[in-house]
Amino acid sequence: MADEALDQPPDAAPSPSLAPATPPAPATSSPAALLRPRREAFEHGLLPIPKLIFPEGMLAQTLAQLKEKLAASVPDGRVRAAALAEALQIPQEQAALALGTLAAVLPAEDPVLGDGAMDGAAADIRDVLLFLYIQSYKRLVPRSAHKDSPAVADVWPSTSAFDGYLSALSPIQLVRSNSRRFMPSQADEEIHQLSFLQKHMANILTLLADSVEGEGDDSLVLTMETFEHLGFLVQFSEGTSLSQAATFFANSDPDMPAVPVPAAQVLDWMSQNIAFSLEYSSERSVAKESNQQTMSDLDVTMAEANTSHSRNSTPSANPAYYRNVTFVEGFSKTSVVKHASDVKGNSIKVLNCHDSVIYILAPLKYATVYGCSDATVVLGAVGKVVKVEHCERVHIIAAAKRICIANCRECIFYLGVNHQPLVLGDNHKLQVAPFNTCYPQLQDHMMQVGVDPSVNKWDQPFVLGVVDPHDSLSHPAGVADVKAESATCLDPDLFTSFLIPSWFGDEGQEPINCNPFPLPEIYEAFQSKKRSALEDIQKMIRELQLDENRKRELAAALHAQFKDWLYGNVLASHRHVFFSRN
Repeated sequence: MADEALDQPPDAAPSPSLAPATPPAPATSSPAALLRPRREAFEHGLLPIPKLIFPEGMLAQTLAQLKEKLAASVPDGRVRAAALAEALQIPQEQAALALGTLAAVLPAEDPVLGDGAMDGAAADIRDVLLFLYIQSYKRLVPRSAHKDSPAVADVWPSTSAFDGYLSALSPIQLVRSNSRRFMPSQADEEIHQLSFLQKHMANILTLLADSVEGEGDDSLVLTMETFEHLGFLVQFSEGTSLSQAATFFANSDPDMPAVPVPAAQVLDWMSQNIAFSLEYSSERSVAKESNQQTMSDLDVTMAEANTSHSRNSTPSANPAYYRNVTFVEGFSKTSVVKHASDVKGNSIKVLNCHDSVIYILAPLKYATVYGCSDATVVLGAVGKVVKVEHCERVHIIAAAKRICIANCRECIFYLGVNHQPLVLGDNHKLQVAPFNTCYPQLQDHMMQVGVDPSVNKWDQPFVLGVVDPHDSLSHPAGVADVKAESATCLDPDLFTSFLIPSWFGDEGQEPINCNPFPLPEIYEAFQSKKRSALEDIQKMIRELQLDENRKRELAAALHAQFKDWLYGNVLASHRHVFFSRN
């Protein structure tokens, strides 16, 4: 049951508030109509900027005051970076980052906001308020404390100012300790997000509602347009719009504006649906745990990932399809390739993969790489956000609009990104470099998701703090936040192109050997130098006058040297190599 309106100041005059008129009962008996939290908002929409996060006890009051301030300064109902910076007293670049992050997690494109970076970009004030409200969300804590062998203790620090727990687990510790079952599953996180919305829905609706003449609950109403903005936070599992699912707005005449609905009525409806979804999800989660299965019904295990994402798979065969998420999880000492036909939905998560090469050759909106070590991950084209978190000695090759890097160590990022890479958390020895690969469909995939190859801000990291207030396990008492360690540019002499094997391409299409992102001059110069040196060696070998025995000896020597190089390369993973393109 939803709470009474929260955060009322004890000595303030009473203000209109909402409470359910009747106890929430199941709105439907069909799981097909489950109301789900929009995971994108919670996973990619949180920024560790202290002035965006308000104390829970003052959250509703503070945002109500902010709404008044913004409404007075933006008569068109559109918030620009300058107005947001003034209202929150933050630097304009942070306000622009907030609007860009909001743009990346909206459920539909807002042409006035765009990607948040264009001149005059402005967000709807209702979306801004919802975005700021969820900044108070705390991520779910692990279900158990963790202890591990000292054999790997020197790989990852025992404490972290960032979150105190997850950074203390290196990917190697995670896979060796069998502690994956203690980490929150996808279903656990969804239940946690729904519980947050259940607790705060009354305040959220009060914040969005318009005041009209009347008394009590009748003085607050929501228009259908405002109601649809709740789609930033929740969605139905079958893709039905909120206004079509709600009986009070369903089948409204498109030629006639729908009559505003009392906010209390909306709260009753939302509370019923959230309560039913929570009950359904909790029962499923308990059933899974009782069967001693460590993954929820919404996760894809490694065995399922190997079988259910084949080219011939159908949506019904893939449980993650209904989440619009494909999982690549738990692979070790292998190579995995996913083409567009293998990816169901618009998001992918690469989780806890080790000593492997993962090729995601598909157009996507969102991508997450979490808990990987000694691996290479190729992300073809991501139109919204890539998030890389808790990775160790990993190469990330990504063409994307945005990328967020948190709590990573000794990783190299080969980037083609339209916005500054966001760096936050407890990072060490990160390097960035220009994008360095291609495959036949890459440019088409980039065009589909809106990644612009003429803009690459790979070498302009935007650095925030080490401490993340969204983590429930906070940093040690007395530890002040400081800027995260930034990334350095890879030495051009160490830069190499990455060759995706031709057998991973679609049949019948010739490979394209053109990097869509132009290389900076200094990197191109070193590439040319390497190509020239290779051509000289090839020419010298061709011109050698050798008998058959000497040719065999030379071939054996070359093969031996190549093997020594291959097995000695820390990140070769014994299955792939970096090649300089001819």
